[in-house]
Amino acid sequence: MPDVAADLRRRIEAGEFGESGKLPSTRFLVDHYGISAQAIARVVGLLKSDGVVVSRQGAGVFVRRVNPLKWELSAFERGNRRDDVLTGLDDWKASVVEQGRVPEQRLISVTEEPGEAPPPSVAQWLQLEAGALAVSRRRLRLVDGEPYQIADSWFPASVALGTPLMEPHDVTMAGGILAAIGQPQIRIRDEITSRMPTLAEITQLDLPAGTPVAQHVRVGFGPDNTPVRAMVTIAPGDLNILVYEMEI
Repeated sequence: MPDVAADLRRRIEAGEFGESGKLPSTRFLVDHYGISAQAIARVVGLLKSDGVVVSRQGAGVFVRRVNPLKWELSAFERGNRRDDVLTGLDDWKASVVEQGRVPEQRLISVTEEPGEAPPPSVAQWLQLEAGALAVSRRRLRLVDGEPYQIADSWFPASVALGTPLMEPHDVTMAGGILAAIGQPQIRIRDEITSRMPTLAEITQLDLPAGTPVAQHVRVGFGPDNTPVRAMVTIAPGDLNILVYEMEI
């Protein structure tokens, strides 16, 4: 069975299965390799767990196409932001369009007034006092119709209440929402960790088994050096390239 898996992997890497990427039927593979249907199922399961192929209900097994997105984090939300009210493109969507791809941002949920108790990690990033409430905007980011990132932005309730941050739909404002409501970010700090995803993240991002994720946390600080936002982005390791460019 390992030899069959290795051969199929070699054929996949050689592009043998054409533009559609569809693997031959189980019956064909049984005849071709001279092993049982159960053994073929185990081989396909191994390739699926490695993220090489995916199953599509009623259609068959296909080569998993991976086209990573470059996320220029040293430029993201800095300087002359690209948020455009007329097109609805925020800085993230604009960066996707610049790579010739199609962005989409689905708002999953927005905290209702008066706010919610944030997780301890978020409270720490926002430097909130015990019992202080926060507001979250949870989003799923897609590229070319496929889930690429989960992005949850957290704000102190004192910053978000009564502002467009509470609106239950995607919002784009020139210069970014925080600047538009008088709470500009003048300094940021990034924290990046890698880990295995939670079950909820696997479901939201439709991740193959064994796919690690990067957790990118960006904390934005206002003019008084107080945090005004903590954005937590979960980015599958095979779909995202995190890029920093700095002068030295």
